[in-house]
Amino acid sequence: MRTEKEMLDLIINTASNDTRIRAAYLEGSRANPKVPKDIFQDYDVVYIVTQTKSFREDRQWIDRFGKRLYMQYPEENINYPSDVENCYGWLIQFADGNRLNLHVCTLEYVKNNLELYKTLVDKDNLLPEKQMLSDEKYWVKQPSQEQFHYTCNEFWWCLNNVAKGLWREEIPYVLDMIDLNIRPMLRQLLEWKIGIENDFSVSVGKSAKYMDKYVSKEIYQRYLGTYSLPEVKCIWDAVFDMCELFEEIAMEVSGKLNFTYDLVEAENSKRYLKHVRKLPSDAEEIY
Repeated sequence: MRTEKEMLDLIINTASNDTRIRAAYLEGSRANPKVPKDIFQDYDVVYIVTQTKSFREDRQWIDRFGKRLYMQYPEENINYPSDVENCYGWLIQFADGNRLNLHVCTLEYVKNNLELYKTLVDKDNLLPEKQMLSDEKYWVKQPSQEQFHYTCNEFWWCLNNVAKGLWREEIPYVLDMIDLNIRPMLRQLLEWKIGIENDFSVSVGKSAKYMDKYVSKEIYQRYLGTYSLPEVKCIWDAVFDMCELFEEIAMEVSGKLNFTYDLVEAENSKRYLKHVRKLPSDAEEIY
């Protein structure tokens, strides 16, 4: 596996020797000093170029970066239309284990999307600073009463879909409803709890992947426990565990931020869940 120095030397030399490339910078986890280093970190690189067309048309241009296992051209995905004239990329998994996410972008595009970064090459002094290493943009944001209310309402409301799906034994539907609609609300509450306890000056990462660094082991294990086996009984148990954890954190967050929490809505939702769980499979009426 090539070392970080070997990879960065290759990336820098390529930029330095190609007149179409006017600057290069590193973004993502390797540019963030707060992210622990490990062997799976991607190299997220942007080349600032005068135009993308010549790079798009030369399918062999990326061969210089090493032997590939497989790759993706994200801007060519018909499901996600992109401005290829201003930004075009290659996501590459190399045979040696390294991964490179490389984009060629115009200066106009970069100016509107520049975040945390570290400059590698800058031939024309295009980048405002040599590096911008603050992850403040990703810090947990303090919610408003309206945001808190919506999050709680979404959680308790969507559970009725889980209830009917479990009664029908529609497992794929139920799991999607939990993971796409309900779990994000629980995760949001936990992020707000973390924000409160850290003056809203920390990032918990994508999908709250750093949550375990900021909550107690007990809370973290309870959160992980809300993931279940794809069996009706296991899902029911996990749903009630999720409800218990959600209400506990909602009460804590509302108390610390002086928000109103709708206890009646929560109790009615839980009562409905308990009723449906006991409903016979051949029931002809809900009540």
